[in-house]
Amino acid sequence: MIRKYVIGKPLIQTFSTVRQIDPSADPLPYFTQRRTKKHLYFHYQLDRKDIVYGLGENMGGINKRGHTYASYNTDNPIHRENTPSLYSAHNFLIVDGRDLFGVFFDTPSKITFDVDKTTPGELFIRTANDNLDIYMITASDANSIAREFLSLIGRPFLPPLWAFGFGQSRWGYKSEADLLAVMEAHKLNRLPLDWLCMDIDYMDHFKLFTFNKLRFPFLPAFVEKTRQRGVHLVPIVDAGVKVEEGYDVYEEGVVGDYFCRNKDGGIFKGTVWPGIVHFPDFFRPEVRRWFGDKYKAMLDLGFDGFWNDMNEPSIFSSEYSKVKSKLDIVKGFFNPHHKESKAEEVAHFDYHNFYNVADGKPLVHHLVHNLYGGYMTMASCQGIERHYDKRFLLFSRSSCIGAHRYGGLWTGDNESRWDHLRTEFHQLPGLNMCGFLYSGADTGGFGSNCTRELLLRWLALSVFTPLMRNHAARRTRSQECYMFGHISAFRNVLMLRYRLLPYIYSEFMKAALNDDMYIKPLAFVFDDPRVRGIENQLMVGESIMIAPIMEKGQTERSVYLPEAMTMVSYRNQKFTTEKLKKGKHTIEVPEDEVVFFIRHDHCIIIGREALNTAEADLKNVELLGDGKSYLQYLDDGYTRVTNIENARLIKRATN
Repeated sequence: MIRKYVIGKPLIQTFSTVRQIDPSADPLPYFTQRRTKKHLYFHYQLDRKDIVYGLGENMGGINKRGHTYASYNTDNPIHRENTPSLYSAHNFLIVDGRDLFGVFFDTPSKITFDVDKTTPGELFIRTANDNLDIYMITASDANSIAREFLSLIGRPFLPPLWAFGFGQSRWGYKSEADLLAVMEAHKLNRLPLDWLCMDIDYMDHFKLFTFNKLRFPFLPAFVEKTRQRGVHLVPIVDAGVKVEEGYDVYEEGVVGDYFCRNKDGGIFKGTVWPGIVHFPDFFRPEVRRWFGDKYKAMLDLGFDGFWNDMNEPSIFSSEYSKVKSKLDIVKGFFNPHHKESKAEEVAHFDYHNFYNVADGKPLVHHLVHNLYGGYMTMASCQGIERHYDKRFLLFSRSSCIGAHRYGGLWTGDNESRWDHLRTEFHQLPGLNMCGFLYSGADTGGFGSNCTRELLLRWLALSVFTPLMRNHAARRTRSQECYMFGHISAFRNVLMLRYRLLPYIYSEFMKAALNDDMYIKPLAFVFDDPRVRGIENQLMVGESIMIAPIMEKGQTERSVYLPEAMTMVSYRNQKFTTEKLKKGKHTIEVPEDEVVFFIRHDHCIIIGREALNTAEADLKNVELLGDGKSYLQYLDDGYTRVTNIENARLIKRATN
């Protein structure tokens, strides 16, 4: 059951939900409320055994107890366990214990969740804006609550089949030659590859929707050449528009009055990669249409995938902020003693000094800040859909509840650290609860220098995430799979991705079209009290459980099986299986091996090896596991899908 409670008069209507829920006249259950002059507080007394799930992209474990989280989208690459704000705002949580409920705080403003940190046993929620909608969800179990919430916020973005292949990226691929070298190295070493990202260096002086003609002199032919090799090029699109006379995007934005205004009525100016920029006011429909139509020129060149970045929006400095440069923040990738305060200082001054026009009225950006990146993704998605009749790839750095309907998400600028590998693992179920099924992290880590061991272990997790991309920052060591020697181990894990592709694609699509999660905590599936505290095992789809190695130097680990399962090992590009009984087991997992588990009386489908999805055959599959059949979702991989009834459901049974 979903109930809606209206507190005060919300500033604007967000785009978070798709179902109309009439407000309840009853008082908000479970929480006590308190107002001060500045804030509205909600308080809930947690039981000792309660688990708090959700909050999407945040630090902390799967169980969010013990930390404070602030939904205030922030470009801060130096995040640690106690970092309160990342790139997105996902204000949904589930309390599972003495009481069982889900709650979504629908507000575009900053909101803080103190989950059992300041005062043991207490959940404190503080809003910066005391006018908001609250949705309370009750059901028989936590999994059902999550599914009810997914039905409330709408079906997630559905990418094409090729977007489930392996993607390679680096801030530093500057030319056609650089990208061709990566493709050649993958081909030479028989390493699968489906897409290559183009970071900001492809642009003409970092101007949106432009290309550097010296570095990419034959762009349409180059795009077609890569496509013939089975590789899609995916350029980056930032939020800031360079201030430069003669630049069409800038001039159209000025003439159309499409940019955000400052408190004095002039156009707000900030600095990002191009220098001085203006920011499109994505809150206005006419601005979203104008910006979205800019993708047509790129589609006409042959591109069918994009990633949106810097859309918190990230601002290096402005006339209002005290910080004049983001140099120290960038240096933080390489300086372990860097402090986070400068990013917060920029945000404090800038976000309070320009305005968005939302629902026809000007509002200081600070009050609606968390929607900005989501509105950019909406603009991009809707624009591409107007000019392209097939599925496409689109994923974003900044997001909010509702943005999942328009694109996927990657979790921002992480680092090559073991704790950041564990962070991605912990974020995955929370992201799924908030609708972001097509999600993943920068495999191997964006900042700092990745090691061979860390990359192999990270890839072994990313095999199971829908978005699988290796991405690194400039001035870090090259972390392409062929740069570490003993390439057979990397070939093994990448080939596993393509052999599992029929299962991964099928399970993703079934979950997306049925208001379900693709990745879940074990407690959402098994009625076993011993799984409630497990933070290092997850369910992937209906049948697979994963328990990856996430500690440096570890080659074995303990795994708890809530039922008898089939352990599957993939090594030297071959599957071996072993049946294990319910209970605790110690398993060995060498660096060059990937291990996962198939539930009892279940099976999965596996395909043949392929170097890209164009070569992959999702129809001719084999069954693996002790189940008798598998219900496979199968379509052509690019036609738009409206609902599961319009797709082909194929049942493959054993003899």
